[in-house]
Amino acid sequence: MNPLEIRNSKLGVQIVKALQSRKMDAYFVENKQDALNLALSLIPKDHVVSWGGSATLKEIGLIDEVKKGFKVIDRDLGQSKEEKTQLMRQALLSDTFLTSANALSVDGQIVNIDGTGNRIAATIFGPTSVIFVIGMNKVCKTVDDAWSRARNTAAPANAQRFEDLGTPCSFNGTCSDCKSDNCICAYMLTTRFSKPAHKIKVILVNETLGF
Repeated sequence: MNPLEIRNSKLGVQIVKALQSRKMDAYFVENKQDALNLALSLIPKDHVVSWGGSATLKEIGLIDEVKKGFKVIDRDLGQSKEEKTQLMRQALLSDTFLTSANALSVDGQIVNIDGTGNRIAATIFGPTSVIFVIGMNKVCKTVDDAWSRARNTAAPANAQRFEDLGTPCSFNGTCSDCKSDNCICAYMLTTRFSKPAHKIKVILVNETLGF
């Protein structure tokens, strides 16, 4: 391992303890393949699975694998905006919901920003199990640092995925605290505790994943 990976391995142990103190199940793995295998092992075979938009989940191959082995609710199968919205509503009642995070503080607080709200809504209430897969590149010292990363790094990067978004961050690459009609920071959530206990599972990966 290179020095950064060694540092991350040591820090990962501390973050796992912090997450566990917040009643979350937490794991640290060294690579994408281990993250994929672990995530699949945490999903009961009879669960209906859905997910929020996430580059991380695609990068580790989790979306493709759950489609093969589980009943899923996939919003991308919607043929219209209305159908996709209906599928996102159904996802709120899935058994297992998969997602990532925009940032994570060392003391175990998960930060997420959402334009529509479907992704963070499902992590709060509805699914009986929520699995976060988070690369160590998203770890920040404090929750304030995590919010800075989410707004000034993750959100502007995500904005580049959409054509004709028209938000300031899609042009200048940083948050302008906008009130644009297409704002992708409409909903902002700090998850600091799992209630009920163990509903939230966090897989930390010693790789750079997502934005």
